[in-house]
Amino acid sequence: MFLTNFIEQNSCMVSVVACVFLTMSYVASLYIWRTKLSRDHPSTIKRRFFSVFCMMLLAPFFTRYFLTEETLSKGDMYEHLGLRLSGLISASFVPLFLTIVLFMGPLCMQYLSGMWKLYTEPVYWWSNWQDLLWVRNHLMAPLSEEWVFRACMMPLLLQCLEPITAVFVGPLLFGIAHFHHMLEQIKVGYEFKAALMVSSFQFTYTSLFGAYSAYLFLRTGHFVAPLTAHIFCNHMGFPNFGAVMLYPPLQRVLIVCCFLLGLALWCVMLVPITSPNIYDNRLYWET
Repeated sequence: MFLTNFIEQNSCMVSVVACVFLTMSYVASLYIWRTKLSRDHPSTIKRRFFSVFCMMLLAPFFTRYFLTEETLSKGDMYEHLGLRLSGLISASFVPLFLTIVLFMGPLCMQYLSGMWKLYTEPVYWWSNWQDLLWVRNHLMAPLSEEWVFRACMMPLLLQCLEPITAVFVGPLLFGIAHFHHMLEQIKVGYEFKAALMVSSFQFTYTSLFGAYSAYLFLRTGHFVAPLTAHIFCNHMGFPNFGAVMLYPPLQRVLIVCCFLLGLALWCVMLVPITSPNIYDNRLYWET
């Protein structure tokens, strides 16, 4: 009874601390296995699959415990986690389309290099599904990260923060969580300074992506919206701007135009195409 009253009276502080704990638990789950093998070794990948799967099972119960009655009165637990049927089809495709538009430049580069032809080959997809690295990067990582850092954390942050504030606060934890890669980089031979620079860069772009992902989650009210965007972004990777110079002059102009056009269209479309009305979202973001 005392703990329940404390949570109700200090919901903001408790919510933030709970999110920090979820972040630490997610990262810690990756290191409970003592091994000298690299993170890309099949044995390590399988063990970490099991760890994050357990985290995915436990996280919603943790979230439910720290949600106040006032929060739960606005919608059931499934709605807070972004699991609902209303607006599901729109949430599955519209935010993905928006993300594809943002990557118009890299997609143009892939087209000119002939990569698109590879996508039409069934062997390409079959071989990828048999590759644990590909499955980790394209499925397990996006699924577990979006579930823990968006579906389970954002409802807690929204107990004390405005939606637009939560969009930027939550992703900082998501970015910080990626600093654990620094330890692995040092382990394989990186100098501390080099590892810190790489991890700082990774923190920056993962935080920015996290803000975009959180925005999609809160605007659509659906877990699937940031998930599909995350899978696509992981597939594309960070844009290789330096590779533009490897193309012939006319193709360079086309690629640069696609980069600029994609960014401009994304900025123009971001708010209207994520309108809560499209997704029947009445929980997280007032229209």
